[in-house]
Amino acid sequence: MLPSHIPRYPAPAKLNLDLRITGRRSNGYHDLESIFTLIDWCDYIGIAVREDGCIALHTPTQGVASEDDLTVRAARTLQSLSGCLKGADIWIEKHIPMGGGLGGGSSDAATVLLALNRLWQCGLNTEQLIQAGVQLGADVPFFLFGRTAFARGVGEILQAIDVPKQYYLIACPDVHVCTADVFRHPDLRRNSPPCTQPDYQALQPLRNDMQPVVEREYPQVAQAISCLKKYGSPQLTGSGACVFLTFDTREQVRAVQKQLPADVKTYCASALPEHPIFKLYK
Repeated sequence: MLPSHIPRYPAPAKLNLDLRITGRRSNGYHDLESIFTLIDWCDYIGIAVREDGCIALHTPTQGVASEDDLTVRAARTLQSLSGCLKGADIWIEKHIPMGGGLGGGSSDAATVLLALNRLWQCGLNTEQLIQAGVQLGADVPFFLFGRTAFARGVGEILQAIDVPKQYYLIACPDVHVCTADVFRHPDLRRNSPPCTQPDYQALQPLRNDMQPVVEREYPQVAQAISCLKKYGSPQLTGSGACVFLTFDTREQVRAVQKQLPADVKTYCASALPEHPIFKLYK
């Protein structure tokens, strides 16, 4: 838990409502097209400014060196980009499951960039922050953009897109999907045709090009998808492991949750119109 006297900043999860792989570059990176939306399921980041330039993470993840943590790397990147000589104490209160395709680590990094840009008075604009975020991970630019978006490239080319107000039942299999392994898989589809006019309705039916590979390689994900098929068309978010169903109301989500087996871990989420940290700055 975060110390009670430390300011806390939200780091929301995301869903990929649609994800298509349109090509593979010579450097091994993939060109993607995806609809991202923020949801009201958040980690919280505690940050206190230091004057000595030190970046100290007080809640390290087991097995991950503090200097390799995305939040620390984000702070270091901002120091380098802005020339700021200040430092920060950082705490992470985790709620978003790791390896679930919900972007928790990337969101944590983006929140550090957004918060420290203000706290350190760096004065970087959104585009400058996004360029910093590209160095940290493909999902980080979206969280810095901070609203429902259609993404291209490796995730750094973003434009706002309208999506109906929706609610999501998210099932969370107890497994960590390795994104790198999915991208390396020989059977991964990499030739989806690019979208000429991004539009939510025009992209129906929505899909995720990674889903067939993840279902095949991770039985826990396949089992979750099979369990949810009775109630709709379950879809993987990102590279998984979490899968979701889309509903018009929160009551519909709750009704399905009550019918699922007790061992199926689920969460009811709604879309956020913008990153909640923006409200702190208005």
